[in-house]
Order: sequence, then structure tokens, then C-alpha cells
Amino acid sequence: MDGVTREAPEKKAPGQLDDDVAQSLYAKSERVYPREVHGIFATMRVLAVVMLLGLFYGVCWLHWDGQQLLLFDLPARQFHIFGLTLFPQDFLYLAGLLIIAALSLFFFTALAGRLWCGYACPQTVWTEAFLWIERKIEGDRRQQMKLDKSPWTGRKIAVKGAKHGIWIAFSLWTGLTFVGYFTPILDLGSRAISLELGPWETFWVLFYGFATYGNAGWLREQVCIYMCPYARFQSAMFDKDTLVISYEPARGEPRGARRRKVDHRAAGLGDCIDCTMCVQVCPTGIDIRDGLQYQCIACAACIDACDQVMDQMNYPKGLIRYTTESAVSGEKPKILRPRMIVYAAILAGLVIALFSSVITRTPLALDIIRDRNALYRETNQGLVENVYTLKLINMDDREHAYTISVSGIEGMELDTDLNPVPVAGREVLSIPARVRADPYSLQRSSTAIVFSLESTDDASYRVDEEARFLGPGGTR
Repeated sequence: MDGVTREAPEKKAPGQLDDDVAQSLYAKSERVYPREVHGIFATMRVLAVVMLLGLFYGVCWLHWDGQQLLLFDLPARQFHIFGLTLFPQDFLYLAGLLIIAALSLFFFTALAGRLWCGYACPQTVWTEAFLWIERKIEGDRRQQMKLDKSPWTGRKIAVKGAKHGIWIAFSLWTGLTFVGYFTPILDLGSRAISLELGPWETFWVLFYGFATYGNAGWLREQVCIYMCPYARFQSAMFDKDTLVISYEPARGEPRGARRRKVDHRAAGLGDCIDCTMCVQVCPTGIDIRDGLQYQCIACAACIDACDQVMDQMNYPKGLIRYTTESAVSGEKPKILRPRMIVYAAILAGLVIALFSSVITRTPLALDIIRDRNALYRETNQGLVENVYTLKLINMDDREHAYTISVSGIEGMELDTDLNPVPVAGREVLSIPARVRADPYSLQRSSTAIVFSLESTDDASYRVDEEARFLGPGGTR
């Protein structure tokens, strides 16, 4: 990272360097036992976990006007989002949401580092839940380490079995909830209880449950360190005025143990007592005192732990804190800088545009599919006829009747089975339509025509779609 001072690496012989690289690549990683910590940031993290898990497990059970509040009904090609029904034709809204989410990630990363990783990332959220279960069953960090080092006994098997049993049950519940956003959860739950799930539903419940169990229960910090791409490119969004978790070496060094009543300044020591509490509470097992590292997920557990130690030693808090590299180097930090203004302006514009588009959206769409079996045909009356399939999409909750008209060629005729056409709420209706025109009215072999669809009870429900009419052309 820019602005971080590091000591020059020690020169090694080529053979020794190869051995070190091989050891770092192939050595078995040691398990991290994060110590439980309390403090303001730990409280914020717990609140975020409770809120996010509550939303995930709870929203799928909420209903509005007889419809699940959030449901991605893939077979029906309908997406019910908080009372709004979207169709594949509304894919632009989804693209807009993804762009806003990406820009929000850039904005908050440039502002305060990896806030997403430390408080809202699914890997962090579920890992916190699994760690809580583990502590309730196996005990604190010291007890867990002692249990793992002890020989296998009946008690150890019972404790480990209970932990993994609860983990697996929690993971399966997670998988069932995930599938419940794609299949109505009430129907899915009743069929799961009676063991009547379909093959694909069973596959995704087990797949997502296994992913949760593996990532949050076993892999944990290894997902953040080795698998997550965000850890690799985050530095491109950092600058010297980004808020990051930093250790202040000018105040803390030289570190060393001492008694509380000792005048550490007179003894030539800094404020850091080298208790390693900041390392013990870190979920990725790094030492923040070595400087900013890509493995840091900005959970701020080290800040809470260090502040508690500083309180016990009667030292000022903030040896480890949220700060900027410019502040550490004595410069004045700049929150309002060009990239923040640009990100904020683009985000505000996109949010306003998306919100306005949804508010003014006409809950009606028309897709036109031209019959490709024949370019055109001539009728007994000498007219040129093209055949189309019209897909009428009523995105409203109630039924509407729609009149269909066509324009673009003088004297052209439209022949459909029904006109007006009744379409139920949230229904996609396909009807055939035949358009005829006098060949003498055709100026060219392909002519643009416009189909118009309008509700009989609300003139604002209207949509126009262009199509092509093929004929001999140049007759006149």
C-alpha cells in the first residue's frame, strides 16, 4: 500500500528463497482461533449480523396482498420485489441495481476501506454466526485450543458431534431459505417436511447448505485470504486519505511487557505492552502492528481489544484506530477529494434515474415475433399478408382489456382473434396477428410499421413497438 513503511527484506540465497516460497505455498495453514472481544465495534458487528441474518431468514416469509414479498419466480419469468412485479423485459432495472451496488462498493471502499468485508459480507456474517455456536458449545479460545489438542474421548466426540450437528442443521436451514426465494417458501417448507422436494430443489438446498457449512465452518478466513478477489484489487481503490485500521508505531514502539505502575517512558518503552491481544482477536490471524495488509477485513476487533488493554494500563486509547495514512504521517486528511465527489455524483444520478424510471414505469409490454416460415404471402384478394405473434405482458396486478392497432402503411388491415384482448394481472398472453396491405402501397421490400397497445380503461397504459412488414416492394 502507498505510504506504508516496511523494512527491506533480508537477502537470501537462491536455494533458500525457493525453499521459503515452497513452504509458503504448500505448508498446512494453522487454524485461527479468534478470541471473543467486546467493545463498540464488536457491538456494531453483532447488530449488523443480527439484522442481516434476520432479513435473510425473515423476508421470504412475508406476504403482501396474497403474494410473497420477495420471490424470483423463474418458471413464470416473474420477479416479485416488495409489491413490484418485474419481467425479463425489465432486465434494465436489475442491471441498474448491479451498477449501483458496484459503485457503492467503490465509494465506501475509497471512504473507509473494507467496511463491506468487516460488517456485511455473507462470509463474515455467517462465520460470526458459526463462531458464536462454536463458543457456546466448545467454550472460549483457550478451551477450544485445549480440546483440539486433547486425545479423542467420548466427551470430545460428543462435543464435536453436537457442534457439527448444529452447524449442519443451520446450514440446511440456510439452503432451504435460499431456495425459498425462488420457490414459494410456504409450499417449499410443507414439501420439505413431508420429504417431497423435487430433484432440483433438493440439489440447491444441499448445495447451498454445503457451501455455507464449508465456507463458514471450515474455510473461514481462508476464503477471505485466498479465494476472495476483492482482497486483491482493493488497493486500487485506496489512497492516503482512505480510513483504514492502523497501528501507530511512533507511539507504540519499542514494545515490551511491563508492570502497570512502571513509568514506561522512563524505561524507554512505547505504549504497546506486546500482549498480542490484537492478534488473538483477529479473524484472519494477522498482526496489524506489521502495517496495513490485504488480509485485513476491517472488522475493528483489534481496536476494541487494544482499547481495553489501554484502559487497564491507564494509557490513552487509539494506539490502534481508524485513521488515514496522511494523518499518521502528520498531514491533514482530506475527506472531500475528487474521487469521492465523482463517486457520490454518479451514485446520486443513478439512484435518481432508477427511482424515477420505476415510478414512471408503464406496467405494460409488447413483444412482436414475426413468422419466419414465410417472408410474406399473397391473399386471394391480391393483398400482401405478414403473420406475427404478439406477446401481451400485463405487469399490473389487475386485469385489463387492450386494443391493438397498427400503422405505417396506408390502408393496411389488422386481423386478430380478439380485439380488444382481455389480459389477466401478471399474465403473458400470446395471440396471432395477421397484417395485410395493398402491394401498390409498398414503396420498398421492407417497411417499418408500428403496433400500438392501449388499455380500454386507462389511456396512460399504452405502448408502441416497431416491426417490419415484408413484401414485393417497388410495385408502384
